[in-house]
Amino acid sequence: MSLKLSYTLISPIYDALIARATQKMRQKSWSQMGEMAGLSVLIPGIGTGLDIPYLPKAAHYTGVDLTPAMLHRARKKANQQNLPVDLKEGDILALSLPDQSFDRVVMHLILAVVPSPQLALQEAARVLKPGGRIMILDKFIQPGENAWVRRIANSLLRHIATRTDVIFEEVLAGVPALQVVNDEPLMAGGWFRRIELQKQATRIG
Repeated sequence: MSLKLSYTLISPIYDALIARATQKMRQKSWSQMGEMAGLSVLIPGIGTGLDIPYLPKAAHYTGVDLTPAMLHRARKKANQQNLPVDLKEGDILALSLPDQSFDRVVMHLILAVVPSPQLALQEAARVLKPGGRIMILDKFIQPGENAWVRRIANSLLRHIATRTDVIFEEVLAGVPALQVVNDEPLMAGGWFRRIELQKQATRIG
């Protein structure tokens, strides 16, 4: 089953399944982002817009998602919040956006969903301005961790909604322009982590 079809099918019940379980993590992540006034912010994989209630109103937002059914629900949330968000249908593994065009990229619960998390992070880094930051909230197993239950579960879940076998350090290794600024456990014994990355400024000479 394709990711687009899977999320089209689950879009009517997605919020009921996910919203309550992730609410506190999302709220905390946004509260830690510092001054956002005037910044351009990309939210790849915005889904049904569960982040929208927590968006600071002084920034400029672009949300991208593969699934029109999810974007429809995100648009309703943005309208309810009276918050202008430019919502676009697109593949976050191949963003139709210019290089170095965003100050922040926020990737909440998306790297463990896409078939190629490294490519998703590479695209995020491409559209990020030098010195800009990427905020990640997701579930990752540690390098060398057995996590056999999660690895076995992944063989089924990856075809429906999410992956449970992603090792962040392996993903980051393919994007040398990014450096870790902060990495903190959030819940489930550190399975869920909030990671802040910064793009190195372009060197001249």
